[in-house]
Amino acid sequence: MNDSSPSAGSTAGSKRKDVRRNQQALLEAAAEIFVTSGVDAPVRAIAARAGVGMGTIYRHFPTRADLIIAVYRHQVEACAEAGPNLLTTSSSPYAALAQWIDRFVDFLVTKHGLAAVLQSGAGFDALHTYFLDRLEPVCAQLLDAAVAAGEIRSDLGPYELMRGVGNLCIGAESDPRYDARRLVELLVAGLLNAR
Repeated sequence: MNDSSPSAGSTAGSKRKDVRRNQQALLEAAAEIFVTSGVDAPVRAIAARAGVGMGTIYRHFPTRADLIIAVYRHQVEACAEAGPNLLTTSSSPYAALAQWIDRFVDFLVTKHGLAAVLQSGAGFDALHTYFLDRLEPVCAQLLDAAVAAGEIRSDLGPYELMRGVGNLCIGAESDPRYDARRLVELLVAGLLNAR
């Protein structure tokens, strides 16, 4: 029996959408859980947050390492895509940069927990290169736009800024007395041109 009817194609397309939606929900839920409970959080908690069964997690991510790597990549992509979107929707290039740095901090707090797990594997260097290759151009675009608008000083490169923000975030996830976000806000405010 050949089932090439339009409804068969529609059913297959619908299933693919469901699979993508489930995977997206899992990645977002895992990222949230990793921030609050660490990368060793129970898979059951991730499934509950995503609204899916345990089998769905293991179908998409057979091992915890697979899930951690997928969350890392998902967050890099979300941060990379946010930059250009913020440039078009923010009140100014500086506002876009500040909002992007805020998202970058959210990512970094999660990333430090992920990185600790990933460093034991051979693929960590490739993931770090991927991180820089995707995010450094976005940071450069935001910095260039803010410099061109005359809003910020022009003597700081994207790698320096990302590295500085990253260094300020080290330890933030494990020390409740340390407010990395406040220090990052001071760093970003220091970029402003004196008027």
